[in-house]
Amino acid sequence: MKLGVFNPLFQNMRLEEMLDYIKASGLDAVEIGTGGYPGDKHCNVDELLESKDAREAYLEKFTSRGLIISAFSCHGNPISPDEAFRRESDEILRKSIRLANLMDVPVVNTFSGTPAGNETDTAVNWPVTPWPEEYSEIKEWQWKNRLIPYWQDIAELAKENDVKIGLELHGGFLVHSPHTMLELRKATNAYIGANLDPSHMWWQGIDPVAAIKILGREEALHHFHAKDTYIDQDNLNMHGYLDMNPYGNIRDRSWTFRSVGLGHSVDEWANMMSALRTYDYDYVVSIEHEDGLMSIEEGFQTAVRNLQGVIIKEQPTDMWWA
Repeated sequence: MKLGVFNPLFQNMRLEEMLDYIKASGLDAVEIGTGGYPGDKHCNVDELLESKDAREAYLEKFTSRGLIISAFSCHGNPISPDEAFRRESDEILRKSIRLANLMDVPVVNTFSGTPAGNETDTAVNWPVTPWPEEYSEIKEWQWKNRLIPYWQDIAELAKENDVKIGLELHGGFLVHSPHTMLELRKATNAYIGANLDPSHMWWQGIDPVAAIKILGREEALHHFHAKDTYIDQDNLNMHGYLDMNPYGNIRDRSWTFRSVGLGHSVDEWANMMSALRTYDYDYVVSIEHEDGLMSIEEGFQTAVRNLQGVIIKEQPTDMWWA
């Protein structure tokens, strides 16, 4: 496996400055935002799509430093009832897939999206309970009329370009758990898989190691984020996991994103690395820093230090003892 980082935390740096810093920190890969929520600070997609020379010059900035691009990421909501945002999210996803094909980047990461609850709704609707019955009816309508048709189309585009799609399993979107991931994959094709972020498993009450096993058995692990979550049991008793307190209100929140090893033990992260290797994930572990208690430098370097101690980089030897 390789250790990498998702670039939005370095928005204040020029591309070359960021790459020098990442290389000096001992990393192997960079996940690059191409639009949507991550922004496109370090990647002009239209310019790269138009020019082979521009693509070659861009890639050389990475390869000359011994780095790879692990994925292009354009998290948005391509099935949103907001027409402008829906079109924006869809357009950058399609462009990112084409660009990934041209630049030999194997994965594009995004969200599955969340639509309205019916044809006339104007706001997103994320049902989280099967009863009262109207919630089940909303979910059925969303999957049948919005989610599956859209992702069947994108799955074919991904297949044509031989680029995997890594859907981040994130609460608030229809694909947010191993089950919903596999249900959509069953309705589309094998190019649709997961960008698994343990932090979003923990706050849904899901064991990330179990999630790795479930998705790994189906060869549905396409990318992996490294972010931790601290669960505050006292606040959990008050608010539950579906906590609407603002992220900045850390004292009152049930859960808070932390740097790797500061929400759960490094031993638990070691177990995840072992599970990834067991289920043949031999790609990038990409650090995502969203720790509200630490600076970018300290949070990032903490994640690097803790992951460097547990990531499995080399291939196993023959079992001479067995």
